[in-house]
Amino acid sequence: MKSADEAAFREYVAARMDEMRRIAYLVCHDWHTADDVVAATLLKLYAKWRQAERAENLDGYVRAMLLHTWLDERKRAWRRRESAGALPDRQAPAAPPGDEQGLMALLRGLPPRQRAVVVLRFYADHSIEETAALMGTSVGTVKSQCARALATLRQHAEESGVRP
Repeated sequence: MKSADEAAFREYVAARMDEMRRIAYLVCHDWHTADDVVAATLLKLYAKWRQAERAENLDGYVRAMLLHTWLDERKRAWRRRESAGALPDRQAPAAPPGDEQGLMALLRGLPPRQRAVVVLRFYADHSIEETAALMGTSVGTVKSQCARALATLRQHAEESGVRP
């Protein structure tokens, strides 16, 4: 990679790292897994940086990579476990306040694709069409997944007393 491309990549990553980690955490609910997904996504992005940079919506392109990386990890029948020795712990962000913790628990109860739709639609603020493109699925599938997810969230919120 040329030094100008390398600088652009580093600048992009520095500006978006926190958001990428939050999105990854929202779909996988584990900071360590989220960091692994982000790292794998960044490796893919680095390899395809020139192509990615030409994308009409670079943030959307990267979010799609992140989502596909997470879904690919979930599909694997096995996971590699390697010991990295003693690594310093990275401090996780502070726990969210009460109601937000309840909402996170509700999100954890959703199937992965429904959770991804909710995160992309309501956290990342993508339209239905954008969400469908990011997930590589049809608009109708996003609508039905979103409707099912919201119905499940409402039902579980009522049962647990969490305010949405």
